[in-house]
Amino acid sequence: IQDLMFVFDNLADVDDRGIQALLREVSSESLILALKGADDVVKEKIFGNMSKRAAELLRDDLEAKGPVKLSEVEGAQKEILAIARRMAEAGEIVLGGKGGEEMI
Repeated sequence: IQDLMFVFDNLADVDDRGIQALLREVSSESLILALKGADDVVKEKIFGNMSKRAAELLRDDLEAKGPVKLSEVEGAQKEILAIARRMAEAGEIVLGGKGGEEMI
């Protein structure tokens, strides 16, 4: 059930190393589409885990993209979440709150 409750905006809770690993697996086009409908907190988390230049390019691409269909945004977000879940199952990243142990 917890896997079903994990939504795109929860990526803001993934640690920086996990976001960086996830970004290496996601296509630029999927990321652009997914971020079109993302919360600002998630966008800043993504931008903060990229080089300054890459973040600037991504911001430019987002602005240049123009309006997109909601179904395309949701599809891209689901694709990225599927990659995140696969990486979590492989132990490559920890999805927010799924670590099982308290971090200190």
